[in-house]
Amino acid sequence: MTESLLLDGVILLGSGLIFVLIFRKLGLGATLGYLVAGALVGPQALGLVGGAEAKIGVAELGITLLLFIVGLELNPTRLWRLKQEIFGLGLMQVVACGLAVSAVVWLATRFSIEAALALGLPLALSSTAQVLPMLQSAGRLRTPFGERAFSILLFQDLSIVPLITIVAVMSRNPAAQAGPPGWLLGLYTIAAIVGLILAGRFILRPLFRTIGNMGEREMFVFAGLFTVIAAAATMQALGLSTALGAFVAGVMLADSPYRHELEADVEPFRSILLGLFFLAVGMMLDLHAIAERPFFVIGMAVALIVTKTAIIMRIGLLFKMRWRGALALGLLLSQGGEFGFVLFAQAQNAMLVQPEAASLFGAIVTLSMATTPFLMSATARLRTEPDSKEVRDGPTADGSNALIVGYGRFGQTVSQMLNGAGVPVTLIDMDIEMIDVAGTFGAKVYYGDGTRLDLLRQAGAAEAELILFCIDGDQLSAELIESVHEAFPKAAIFARTFDRRALLKLKGTPIAGVVREVLDSAVRMARMALDNIGISAEHIDRTEDLYRKRDNERLRAQFETGDLRAKIGNIITEDESGVALVESPNVRESDCG
Repeated sequence: MTESLLLDGVILLGSGLIFVLIFRKLGLGATLGYLVAGALVGPQALGLVGGAEAKIGVAELGITLLLFIVGLELNPTRLWRLKQEIFGLGLMQVVACGLAVSAVVWLATRFSIEAALALGLPLALSSTAQVLPMLQSAGRLRTPFGERAFSILLFQDLSIVPLITIVAVMSRNPAAQAGPPGWLLGLYTIAAIVGLILAGRFILRPLFRTIGNMGEREMFVFAGLFTVIAAAATMQALGLSTALGAFVAGVMLADSPYRHELEADVEPFRSILLGLFFLAVGMMLDLHAIAERPFFVIGMAVALIVTKTAIIMRIGLLFKMRWRGALALGLLLSQGGEFGFVLFAQAQNAMLVQPEAASLFGAIVTLSMATTPFLMSATARLRTEPDSKEVRDGPTADGSNALIVGYGRFGQTVSQMLNGAGVPVTLIDMDIEMIDVAGTFGAKVYYGDGTRLDLLRQAGAAEAELILFCIDGDQLSAELIESVHEAFPKAAIFARTFDRRALLKLKGTPIAGVVREVLDSAVRMARMALDNIGISAEHIDRTEDLYRKRDNERLRAQFETGDLRAKIGNIITEDESGVALVESPNVRESDCG
């Protein structure tokens, strides 16, 4: 038995690794790679690995862990900020798409209403495992478009719990019917949720606090897995959804100080088990049933994509999206998702559908997932706003006294301060979506690479008095500053630097001022904290003077020696409240250049 398990593990993990790498390279996502690998090595194709039912029983813990992590993401602040998108856009999408696709299934199959709902409602859910990596790789996850897509996916993840409940209520399985009636099951659910919340507040939080004080990182992993499995087992014992238990466990720890550490500890287990889950689902696909009805599978996949795209696009328009953006959102979320496999299995266990139907609709989900990258690529030109060409024309000299390169959080504040003082500015950035959003707030931002001398000259840098580089990251070099100064000697140059290392790179350059991007905000927070615990304003001022004096001495030494460890003893690492504080030296970082 041990030998067989080891061989199965080698074959599954090896095939999964190969196909995921290939599918990632093709831009098709890891989920599809796992499904194809499982189908290939499973009993329906090469027959290298068997026992899919036993493996999926273990691998379903991956779905449980996924719901736990979704719960961890739901802290009250984030929920409140995205409340309209999550509970408006998300709810409308799941309900409208679920009912519409159920109607399509009923018309195409003439199954009973219960069976059509059990198959159609899960098809309303999209693939979080496929869509989020696509948004991340395109750099759109933090944009307004990305947040809308994320909000819908988040509500879809939440809706797995009521959908499982709906399937359970419609169950024809005598074993399920022998259980408690629906109203009693509802009371069990409420009581279990309340019990888990109380356990989280009075048992789990003190437990994690104790582990944190002990500094035992391994125990965090142990306690995190215990929390998930205990919550899931509690729900299972009551005949409820294990996914619901894991989700509640995540929510009750969402606003705890241990959320990020728990997420980091559980994530590797989730990734491995979720991969194994998709491998097992691929093994269970009935390829013979699919081969007998290929036109049905293709036709239903097309119907699913068209229906979801049309409905999501319409909902996007209702939420004031432009039609191109609404179309992009519809196409991005047009596929079925991984939770469909879970719900199809639930429907099969509830005797609402036959195993052959579950396999057919599993294949429909798989095919729809395969089409998404191609649809996004094929419609890229159609979905591109034509007015983006106007933005790409670049800046023109408009007589402004100041040029600001980079209109992110930092550049926006600098711009408002200068405008407030009556200094006109020209704004330059390369983020097209940010430029469009800024335009809706009345700011004219030109598209272009503000580190290019020809573009700065085009923007009027030869006549400007100020050039301010407010760009993210470590993008500035001494050569760039020298070149800009030589080309535009009338302009004083200011720069935002990422950290101390980036600041040292600008040593000896003709720069008028440098700001480390988090220095003053960090000092301000420390002042607020000291004031909150009753430290006098005079003492706070002296403490800030001490820090700035030592920090500037250290900067000077680092500039002189080129050694980042120079004057390392100036770092304040212990209580120095008894040190005689000197008068503020009034040294700016820009003086160190």
